[in-house]
Amino acid sequence: MKEQNERHSSSAAVALKYDGEKAPTITATGTYELADEIIRIAREHNVPLYENAELAGILARLSLNDEIPENLYRVIAEILAFAFHIRGRTPEDAGGDSTETL
Repeated sequence: MKEQNERHSSSAAVALKYDGEKAPTITATGTYELADEIIRIAREHNVPLYENAELAGILARLSLNDEIPENLYRVIAEILAFAFHIRGRTPEDAGGDSTETL
């Protein structure tokens, strides 16, 4: 039982890229061990993380380079705004490139 707790994996992780011109796109997606690796890489590169298992599960069903669906624009916009805020930046400062991980 203890070993299972130590080996707890994220059920899903999704990385998004936002260029400021079109809808954010899926740049990485994975479950369990692959999700843990996506999160490790994001942390290594100081990419802001946002934990929402339900949203990650929905986005994980999309393919790489897919734009997020229109019905998720608002929630993703709020996440991106928060990520820019904690970095002391605005979308205009992004230089056309921002990556976030869910």
